[in-house]
This record gives sequence, C-alpha cells and structure tokens, in this order.
Amino acid sequence: MEPLIIIGTGLAGYTLAKEFRKHDPHSPLTLITADDGRYYSKPMLSIGMSRKQIDSADANEMAEQLNASILTNTRVTAIDPQHHLIKIGRDELRYRQLVLAWGADVFQLEVEGDGIEEIYSVNNLQTYEVFRKAISGKKRVAIVGSGLVGCEFANDLAASEHHVEMISQSHTLMPKLLPPDVAAPLQVCLQALGVHFHFGIGLAEVNRTDGGLELVLNSGKLVHVDVVLSAIGIKPHISMALEAGLTVNEGIQVNHLLETSEPDVFALGDCAEVDGHVLLYVAPLMACAKTLARTLAGHPTPLRYGPMPVGVKTPICPVVVCPPPKGSLGQWQIHGEGLDLRACFVQEEKLLGYALTGQYVKEKYALNKKLSTS
Repeated sequence: MEPLIIIGTGLAGYTLAKEFRKHDPHSPLTLITADDGRYYSKPMLSIGMSRKQIDSADANEMAEQLNASILTNTRVTAIDPQHHLIKIGRDELRYRQLVLAWGADVFQLEVEGDGIEEIYSVNNLQTYEVFRKAISGKKRVAIVGSGLVGCEFANDLAASEHHVEMISQSHTLMPKLLPPDVAAPLQVCLQALGVHFHFGIGLAEVNRTDGGLELVLNSGKLVHVDVVLSAIGIKPHISMALEAGLTVNEGIQVNHLLETSEPDVFALGDCAEVDGHVLLYVAPLMACAKTLARTLAGHPTPLRYGPMPVGVKTPICPVVVCPPPKGSLGQWQIHGEGLDLRACFVQEEKLLGYALTGQYVKEKYALNKKLSTS
C-alpha cells in the first residue's frame, strides 16, 4: 500500500501526523524534511533566551512514536500530481495522498555593505541555533521589523541583558495586528526594558567595523551593534507548487477540506491559503491539522475556524489579539488607561475582533464566547 506522504516536519507536519495516528494507527506514513527532523515548538524560538534551551525530540524518536518513516536532510525536487509521484533528485516516491506542510520562506533584507553576512533570520530550530551562537558573548543586537516576532525577540533579548535597537519602516508595533493606541503600552514597557526604537525608517547599509557593525539608516543616522536579526516577515513557499501546476495565489489555494486543485494533494500551515487568507498563527494551524487528519483517515471533515486569539509572548506587557476578518468594516472601541486596555472591533454592535493588554487579557475567554455567537 502506498503511503500518505507529508512534506515538512515543522509544527504543521508533525501535528498533522500525530492527529492522523489518532484515527489511523497503521497505514503507511512517510514524512520528508530538508532539515534534521527534530520536533520542537517553533513559537518558543522567539523566547529561547529566557528558556535557556528549546526542548526537542530527534527524528528517530518521532519515527517510533508515529509508526512512520522519516526521511531527514532530504529535499524534494519536484511533484508529479498526475502520476502520484514526488521526486528526490533522480529517485521517485509514489504516494496515496500527499500533504504539503513545508511552511514559508523569510523575506530577505535588501541592504548594501560588507556586513550583510552578519544579518540573521530565525525560521526554524537550526537557524535559531546559528543566531544563538552568533550572539554568544555579544550584547548589542539590532532587530529589523516591529511585527509580532520582532517584539517577542526584543522582549526576550532585552530581558536577557542585551542592548536592543529596533528598526522599522512602520510607525508602531505590530501594525498588522494592533491599532496604534493598543500598541502604545507594549512600546512603553519595552522602552522601560531598554529597547530603543527607530520608527518610520529603513536600514540602508550594514558595514563591518573594528568594534562590530555600523548600520546606516535611510536617514543617514548611524547605529552600532554586534549582530542584526531580520524579522520582517515570511511568505508562503509556493515555487514547487507552481511548477507542479497547483493553483496558487499568495499561498497554495485549498478548499474547506484543505484539498488543492489536484486530486489527493492537500496543504496546510504557513504555505496554505484558505478562503483567500494565509493565517500564520498556531490556532488556525491546529484547527487545520485536526480536521485534515480526519479527512485523510477517511472521514471528510470541512474546516471550521472558531475564535483564534493570538497570544503575544511579551511578558513585560501581556497582549492577546483576535484580529477581525480581513477587509472587515467597523471601528475599534477602546477602553481602559495606561498599560491596561481593551479594544473591541465592532460592526453594528457585532463583535468581530479584539485586542487586550495588561489586566484585560483575562477577558479573552468571555470575548471569545461573544465572537463565536456574533
């Protein structure tokens, strides 16, 4: 019997495999990964300094746990949906069903200078370990990008006695998630922790000096650091899907069964686009994994999202946000003061989303109930 093949052993791939095994303990299962196949929680990478180490299980442990074959350090080079084949160089593997869970690629900073090799991005455990080694014994870190990951790293590094300079072309923190007034308390708390902000400006050059790195901002201002962390975002990995003839937009387009445009080929996680949305967060990933596992086990289950709050791992200022659906018409209603704010996104008295800081984060569960019945 040909196996179910999952390409990718990140949180999406391994979670799907675990959920699938709850419904089908014995059917052949193969996972393929370009890295070493360690299982870990990717969301923990941005708070790794405070945790000292990231817990992980190696591929052999996972293969035994999942009753699966795991091919590590193996790069898929092509997909042939018409013949139910994937290609690994000159070798071919036939699949019964195929799941694309290979995630996303980081956006690359476009800068000049002889120090660009000192720019790091963290998108998996291996790249995190490279970054961790790079900052060992060093104190000055520049973070480019003020999104969720950038803020979490800023909190984690500053709390670990690093001097952090945040550089962002945006004018606020997490502009895609938080209204400016709600982002303000987090900025105040990070500033109190020692983070310095350079808003509304880009990075032009990274040059080596005797004492580390000299950054040239677009304004001409110079900033001196030891290491640069790029946190400007990720984009769904779609190139191989395009080559295979799958329908692709921002991500690989799937329906409510997470089926792609080709029979027996599915996608989930950071590479998938459901109803025109690519949701790069844990809650939608978990929902997709659970429903797809049932479908792959012979019980077709349409995806239904419930409330999907995003907890921001910034202990200096607790934040949780449940963004309104993309393109929603409405307005933010903000209550509270200081570091404690409750913002509700309302359309004709209908709650579509919320953002909470400080003591108001405890209202998440009550607001989730209102969202689910709105």
